[in-house]
Parts: sequence; C-alpha cells; structure tokens
Amino acid sequence: MTEEKKQKASIKSFPKNFWVVILMEFFERGSYYGVMSVLSVYLVLAVDKGGLGFSKESVGIIKSVITPMLYVLPILSGAIADRFGYRKMLMFAFSVMSLGYLFTGLVTSYALVFVSLLFMVLGAGCFKPIISGTIARSTNENNSTLGFGIFYWSINLGAFIFPLILIPILKDISWSYIFFMAAIGTGWLFFLNLFVYKEPKRPESSKTIGEVLAGMVKVLTDWRFILMIVIYSGFWILYFQMFDTVLWYLKDHMDMTPVDKFVNGILGIFVSNPNWKFDAEHVTVINAGTIILLQLVVSSIVKHTKALPTMIVGIGLGTLGMAILGISTHAWVFMAGMIIFSIGEMTAHPKFISYVGLIAPEDKKALYLGYSFLYGVIGSGIGGVLGAYSYVHFVDKLHNPSALWFMFSLIGVATIIGLLLFAKFLAPKGKH
Repeated sequence: MTEEKKQKASIKSFPKNFWVVILMEFFERGSYYGVMSVLSVYLVLAVDKGGLGFSKESVGIIKSVITPMLYVLPILSGAIADRFGYRKMLMFAFSVMSLGYLFTGLVTSYALVFVSLLFMVLGAGCFKPIISGTIARSTNENNSTLGFGIFYWSINLGAFIFPLILIPILKDISWSYIFFMAAIGTGWLFFLNLFVYKEPKRPESSKTIGEVLAGMVKVLTDWRFILMIVIYSGFWILYFQMFDTVLWYLKDHMDMTPVDKFVNGILGIFVSNPNWKFDAEHVTVINAGTIILLQLVVSSIVKHTKALPTMIVGIGLGTLGMAILGISTHAWVFMAGMIIFSIGEMTAHPKFISYVGLIAPEDKKALYLGYSFLYGVIGSGIGGVLGAYSYVHFVDKLHNPSALWFMFSLIGVATIIGLLLFAKFLAPKGKH
C-alpha cells in the first residue's frame, strides 16, 4: 500500500461523530477568535466611533477574569460531562455561549458587558473538554495522532478564516454584528448537537467533583511541577498581549500602509482596485496563519530534541519577537515580530506538553496533563491587568511604547533564566 493510500485509509477510519465535533470546533473557535481579535479595541474605542469607551485598565480586569476561567472550567465541566452525558453538556454550552455573545453585542454598560462575557466564557469552558473527549473516544492507537492533528488544525483554521474574512466586513456595518455573527456561529451548533451528534460510550469510571478537586490538591503538592508551570507561565504573559496591548499599539502607533500596498499589489492580479487594509483582527490571522504553514515543519525539526532546551529556544524566539516591536514602528518590523513570536510559540508549547507527560508519575500522567493548563490561568490572569496598566503608564502617559515591549521582553528573559535554573537543579535526571 502506498503512503498516499495509507493516509486516505486513515482519514476514512474516523467515524461520523469525529467530523461532527471537528465542525463544532471550527465554528466555536472561529467565533471566539473572531470576537477576541477585536474585543479589546471595541471596548476602549470612543463611543462616537462605535465603541464603548471603557478605560484600558477596566478592560484589563475583564480579560484577567474571563480568560483564566477558560482554562479552569474544563476540569470541572469534563467531570460533570462524564457523569451526566456529553450531549447535555453541549446543549448547555451552546445555549449559554451564544446568549453571551448576543448580549455582548446588545448591551453597553460595563457591568452588563462583563456579565455577558462571563456567560460566553462559561459556555466556552464547558465546551472545550467535550470535544477533546469525543475525539479521544472516536480514535484509536492507529489514528489518534492524525485525529488530534486535524483537531488542532481546525482550531487554527477557525482563528485564521473568521478574523481574515468575516470581521472586516461585519465591522464596517456595525461592531455589534461581530457579536451577532458569533452568536449565530455557536447557536446553530445547538441543533447540530441535537440532531446529529451521538453520545459517545461513557468511561467505565466517572470521577465525582470531589475526586476531581482531590486530584487537584494532589498535583498542587508536587512543588517541582508547580514551580515549572509558574516559570513557564511567564511566556504566556507575553502571549496574551496579542489580544490586548499589541492591538492597542497597532491602532495608536502603527502605519501599516507598506503591508497594505504589498497585499493589494498581489490582489490586483485577480481583482480590480483592491482596497484591503491591515487592522487589529489580522494580528490573530498572522499567528494562526504562521502555525498553519509552519507547525509541521517546526515539529519535524524538533521531534528528536530534548524538551526543556527546545522550550527555552522557543521562548527565546518569542521574547525576540516582542523585543522587535520596541525597535521600530515600521510595518514590516511589526510583521516580523509577530511571525517570530508565533514560531517561538509553536516551538515551545508542544514540547511543554510532551515534557509534562515525561515528568509526570507513571500512574498520574493524565492527571498531570489535565492540570498543566495552569500556565494559561497564571499567564492570562497576570497578563491582562499587567498589560493594561503598563500600556497606560508607558504608552499613554510617558509616550514610550518601546519601554513597554522591552519590559515584556525582560519577562521572557526571566522565564528563560528560570527554566535554565530549573533544568540544572530541579529537573528529573535524564528527562529534560
């Protein structure tokens, strides 16, 4: 059998339910990243320009609450779904999520926007473990790697297509339409779940909420593991700037005309008088597009390298990407910084996941992998508030954006030093 036929056989080996949840993942993540690609801009934009006119600090607080919830909720919602059924949990998730998006597009007061976004994130957090759980139960030893590969591609494809195509069109009509799009994009999945999705076979032993919390306590007592997570989360403080400070910086200080001319020159081959413009939503597009294009290449380069040194190299690239933003306000320098940061992310993060699997006790691997999400809780919890207050201080008051990016770069350097010290003194021997 040729390699091509093997691949076709592998793709055909997935049951219908696998493709149903891939479709769900694409629309849910597309809706989420579509909104997140412009949310921080919309919330601070002046009311006469169609925004809500909130202060950057107040937006930082919103982001430091809702984003950590996305990382915490799946642990509890996964346990609830295992006991009461995946379809029931999905019905709840899609209902609450789509209502959250809808209300965010309708309300204008700070408190009501905050509550609406909490609804959205409650739904998204309940949705996340159901999809990965269904994929795990729809694949086997032979096609699991390909199955999860398709899963991660569907996330990045949604994060690429929605902000690239839909957001610019909807934004020109009304900012509210972005949230209505997300409400429809996730709301129709309620019916896909109701009529097409099939309840997968339940696991033989379902954990109670009490057992889940006991597992959390067990993991939290492994201070070496927690220390490594805390150090690694420094890099994610940088990552979450992509959805806040980087967007504000782009709107306030960047002239992307050279990129616009280049893209319109290419589009001009196919259409007459193109008028494409680089805007906030395209930051997400750069990140997702770079991952779609290069993840397989990067993964093949680092597949045999040790985890901790590879993570350090990836974080080094991410830190360099952020430092580049502080060097110049030229459009292509900005693009280079974003692309280098994305390459750093895709180098570091898969190795982090594999490293957690390596250092976890043999009988607790799944438990440790489940709680490795803490990097996102810490990174987004600190990143939202730190980014907002630092932006106001360095950029709005001192008019020194370079200082902001160099400060974040120093957090990246501190993360690298922390991991080097961890590798030297605390890492299990032979596993770094």
